[in-house]
Amino acid sequence: MFNLIANKHSNVKNDVLSGITVALALVPEAVAFAFVAGVEPMVGLYAAFMMGLLTSIFGGRPGMISGATGATAVVMVSLVAENGVQYLFAAVLLAGLLQITAGILKLGKFIRMVPHPVMLGFVNGLAIVIFLAQLGQFLVKDGSGAMVMMEGNMLYLMIGLIVLTMLIMHFLPKFTTAVPAGLVAILTVTLIAVGLELETRTVIDFVRDMGTSADPDNVTLKGELPSFSIPMVPFTLETLWIILPYSVIIAAIGLIESLLTLTLIDEITDTRGQGNRECMGQGIANTVNGFFGGMGGCAMIGQSMININSGGRGRLSGITAALVLLGFILFGAQYIEMIPLAALVGIMFMVVLGTFEWSSFRIIRKIPTTDAFIIILVSGVTVAYDLAIAVIVGVIVSALVFAWKHAKNIEVETYIDEEGYKVYDLRGPLFFGSVSHFRELFDLKNDPEHVVIEFRRSRVSDHSGIEALDNLAAKYKAAGKNLHIRHLSPECRQLLKEAGNLCEVNVLEDPTYHVATDKLGG
Repeated sequence: MFNLIANKHSNVKNDVLSGITVALALVPEAVAFAFVAGVEPMVGLYAAFMMGLLTSIFGGRPGMISGATGATAVVMVSLVAENGVQYLFAAVLLAGLLQITAGILKLGKFIRMVPHPVMLGFVNGLAIVIFLAQLGQFLVKDGSGAMVMMEGNMLYLMIGLIVLTMLIMHFLPKFTTAVPAGLVAILTVTLIAVGLELETRTVIDFVRDMGTSADPDNVTLKGELPSFSIPMVPFTLETLWIILPYSVIIAAIGLIESLLTLTLIDEITDTRGQGNRECMGQGIANTVNGFFGGMGGCAMIGQSMININSGGRGRLSGITAALVLLGFILFGAQYIEMIPLAALVGIMFMVVLGTFEWSSFRIIRKIPTTDAFIIILVSGVTVAYDLAIAVIVGVIVSALVFAWKHAKNIEVETYIDEEGYKVYDLRGPLFFGSVSHFRELFDLKNDPEHVVIEFRRSRVSDHSGIEALDNLAAKYKAAGKNLHIRHLSPECRQLLKEAGNLCEVNVLEDPTYHVATDKLGG
């Protein structure tokens, strides 16, 4: 019902029009995240412009939108409060260099290892976070300056305009896809609000309510071109130790969110982005932010979904969004300021409906219990804490579940060969999760004088497996019995202590693979 993807191919008209739509939606988000980080609105708007432009040019995912984000903003709060905004610029610059390094080292490919249940949980949690973030638009200042929930006619008017926006977004694509439904919705609702002189909250009302200016009536979004400036901080080791923890976290969160968004857009558009190039693009954009007074950021899944839903597929869509946003800052602030917040909230609500994986409700009882648990866990952690933390937790839990399941997969077939030796023919990996079950496979007391462990259909995956094999060899030796080990890799034989001289070497048949251990890895 809520599949808003009209086409999967890029063209100039769609890219330009969807870019304009995205630019309109970037303004309140950039302003809001600037206030979250404790900096001026222009710092957020400049970040949205520079991140959007540079990642669209240098990044690895055409159609993806980057800008100032809440995930990175919350990391910046204490740094700005304790040391000032110049330290923020230095931290963002260093975060960019770390991201470029990640791209050079080709670490972007590892995002492909995120399991599907984690992705489902990430997407669902993200949709909930986007929805909850929009509820802040229903808050207004009371007489004492406190933020309270709007009531009465103002609330009803806000809801009515949101519903109108959503109806236009839903039904217009059924009649024509010549123009993005989001752009039509914004223009329609704005014209109605201005033409009928409706008393509804606008973008500038939001900026003034969020700000701390002593004269809020004179606050505007008009600015100037960002200018080059080296962050004014002491170039000392002390400064490095102050900003390094923040830079590492900003870089890590930024890459995780950007690469997951890239993967999501890959699935939606049935194309494939370049993860390592995206690391480089994000790094370049954040580095430039540090030199030009922006707060940095990463991919914005909400705005990226607006772009994709509106038909934006190419790099031109992101470039257009950034340049139009800059045009708004320099020349068109008065037009942006009059856009009703209801129009932007309505668009974001449609993004929520389109982002949430409603099919997860249908499949939740059909998939393994562990997968269902991971989906719910990642969704919950995303809402309660942070997207990046949720993904890390999900990957760790998935890895533990995988290890637990495969610990039971090591099996054995026993038989007596023509020489009278008892052969243990193993199947499955021998690693830290399976060593306990591995020990239970052997009947040391009743085994004959000669025993063979056959590794033709098994392998030792880590150092725990090596230790288990060594311990088993020691027990057979103590019992006065001869243990023979066949078809083990040369690397495993090199690591064995007790059992090393028990291995039967066959150069033509023995496998070659590497064991996860630091002893041979330096």
